[in-house]
Amino acid sequence: MDFIKIVDVLSGFLWNYVLLFCLVGIGIYMSIRLKFPQFTRLFPALGKMFRDIKENKPVEEGRMTPFQSLSTAIAAQVGTGNIVGVATAVASGGPGAAFWMLLSAFFGMSTIFCEAVLAQVYREKRNGELVGGPAYYIKNGLKNKYLAGFFAVTCIVALGIVGIMVQSNSVVESLKTSIKLPSTITIIGLIAFVGIVLTGGMDRIAKFTEKVVPVMAFSYVFGCLVIIVMFSNKLLPAVGLIFEGAFTPQAIGGGVLGITLRDTIRYGLARGLFSNEAGMGSTPHSHAVAHTDHPAEQGFTAMIGVFISTFLICLSTIIINIVSGSYNMNIPSAEMAKSATLMTQNAFIKGFYSFGGIFLSLSLTFFSLTTIVGWYFFAESNIKYIAGNKKTIIIVFRIIVLTMLAVAPIFQGDFVWKLSDLFMGLMALPNLIALILLSNKSVSILKDYDKCVKEGNVHFEYEFENK
Repeated sequence: MDFIKIVDVLSGFLWNYVLLFCLVGIGIYMSIRLKFPQFTRLFPALGKMFRDIKENKPVEEGRMTPFQSLSTAIAAQVGTGNIVGVATAVASGGPGAAFWMLLSAFFGMSTIFCEAVLAQVYREKRNGELVGGPAYYIKNGLKNKYLAGFFAVTCIVALGIVGIMVQSNSVVESLKTSIKLPSTITIIGLIAFVGIVLTGGMDRIAKFTEKVVPVMAFSYVFGCLVIIVMFSNKLLPAVGLIFEGAFTPQAIGGGVLGITLRDTIRYGLARGLFSNEAGMGSTPHSHAVAHTDHPAEQGFTAMIGVFISTFLICLSTIIINIVSGSYNMNIPSAEMAKSATLMTQNAFIKGFYSFGGIFLSLSLTFFSLTTIVGWYFFAESNIKYIAGNKKTIIIVFRIIVLTMLAVAPIFQGDFVWKLSDLFMGLMALPNLIALILLSNKSVSILKDYDKCVKEGNVHFEYEFENK
């Protein structure tokens, strides 16, 4: 058995038989314990976020505003998986996969609330700069340095090295296909642009994501809405197809599709979890550095990221594929899975003609670009955990990241994706352990917040930040 096959088998086992059940299970468990904050906390958090943006209060150096931290989290959450991965889920699991994708995101909001809260509570301040994430709440909360170290190493490899290569491949291939841009020019431009952003540290990353991410997300969703309006007569049948396919996929295409209910559920849940990263341990790094009066407030803000990533962007991708007719139920699922990008591309071409293909390619490019920046920031937080806030080591790591951007196209794209899946799965394991063992802390923080609101004095004493 060759190395690629071993990676594929390990990754498949980890995602299909371990993480899928653990991630969904924790989401359900914490939703019950937190009394379903998805219903009561999400929209008030949206209102507060808009008020904060309007007020535009400055924060201390070495911190981010809640909106900047959310933008950085969304930058990482919204990547090629929201387009290519979602199209693959529909191709392989049928339209009903959309229902299970949304269900996973619904429960994932509770999971990501816990991640953000714990990241806030157990964050540290190093050389005047806040830093935090799963490695920090595993060390400070669980008092387990070995498990924290394992997370830090796997996160650096998963996001800072292999993940960066995945996104670089996506940008190169996307621009080569749509506008025939040579790979060399794309790589040079990518290295130059990413290098400028990264060398500015947390402050420049925050300013970049808060400006680019809203425009990027709005443009894509708006483009999808235009297509949906153009095919509005097919919207209700599309919604009906999603609900019918969620429980009886065979009733849609008969034996031609060969899709079972298990396939529909598995692809929907897995792609939903992968797209919003709830429970993966990535986004807590940005939520840890947000300046907020109480950890629970950042937990509510983190829930917005899942809502935008899955309920807006992923669902938009699915709907346009169905209403435009790009999803063809007469094509075998195995063949459709190979043409996942073409499915969405055809949907945009039907809406915007030749410009549609270019629009999708540019969307994929910006999605990948922001993911590179977000994932780098998360990986750097773990470099700081292992080696401290030493500038020399951080500079060396930045050079390694830029090198990975350059050499990524040399490697086979499929292999890099499989390697990324494996390390992201390994990264999630210690984070899931921490979320369960620290679940009482998450619940107590929410209760403390409600108590503070009742008393009219929302505040929190950060123990580890002041050490």
